[in-house]
Amino acid sequence: MAYFSVENLSISFGGLKAVNDISFGVEQNEIFSIIGPNGSGKTTIFNLISGIYRPDAGAVILDGKNLVGKTPDRIAKTGIARTFQNIELFANATVMDNLMLGRHINMKTGIFGGAFMFGKRSPAAREEIHHREKVEQIIDFLELQSVRDQFVGSLAYGKRKLVEVGRALALEPKIMLLDEPSAGMNTEEKDDLTIWIKDIREDYKVTILLIEHDMNMIMGISDRVFAMNQGQKITMGAPQEVQRHPEVIKAYLGEEAIN
Repeated sequence: MAYFSVENLSISFGGLKAVNDISFGVEQNEIFSIIGPNGSGKTTIFNLISGIYRPDAGAVILDGKNLVGKTPDRIAKTGIARTFQNIELFANATVMDNLMLGRHINMKTGIFGGAFMFGKRSPAAREEIHHREKVEQIIDFLELQSVRDQFVGSLAYGKRKLVEVGRALALEPKIMLLDEPSAGMNTEEKDDLTIWIKDIREDYKVTILLIEHDMNMIMGISDRVFAMNQGQKITMGAPQEVQRHPEVIKAYLGEEAIN
C-alpha cells in the first residue's frame, strides 16, 4: 500500500464532473507532479485532499487512515501542508510573523503567548522561543534573512511565493502540496526553487505533491507525473514517458514536446 493515496475521488459542481474517479498512490519521500491544462481539475484535487472540498465519492488515505470528512485544520494536524495558486499570506505582517503563523498547529499556548513569571521564562515564553528558533532555521534555509522583518505586501511576487513555501514548511509536514509555486518567478528564482524543493525532500524528509505549468521544472524535479484533462486521468509514469504520451501532447504540451 502506498504511503499516501487518493482512491476513486470524484466531485461535481453544478452537474460538471470536476474530478472524475481519480486514483493514484504516492510513495514516502517522492516528488509527485500533477499536470494538465487550466481547468483540468488539478487544484480541485488539492482542495479535496486538504479538506476545503468534500468529495462526492472516494477516499484520501494517509498512513492507512481516511481523511475525508475531517476539517482543514484537522487535516493539517495529520501532517499535510499546502501553498495556494493565489498567495494566501498576511500582507500587513512581516515575513517572520507569517512564518510564525505557520507554527500555530504545533503551539500549546497561543502564537504570541510568551510571558515571564518571577524572573523566569514561563512555559509559554519557552515555547515561543522554540518556535522562533524553528522559523529562523527556515528563514536561513530559504535565504530570507534580508527580508525577515519586512511586510510581506512590500515584497516582489516571487519572494512572496517563497515565503508561502516557508510557511507551509513551518508546519513540519509529512506531505507538502505545492500549487504552482513558481508562478510569477523569473528564471533564476525558478532555478533556486527547484533546488529548494529537492532540498526540502532531502533535508526535511517531506513527500511533495506538485502542481506546476513549467515543464522544465516538472521534467527536472519529478519522480513520477500524473497527467489529467477535464477531470480525468490521461496517464501516469516517469516524466519522459508522460511527456511523450500522445494524449498528453494533444491535451496539454503541444506538438513541439515530441521534438
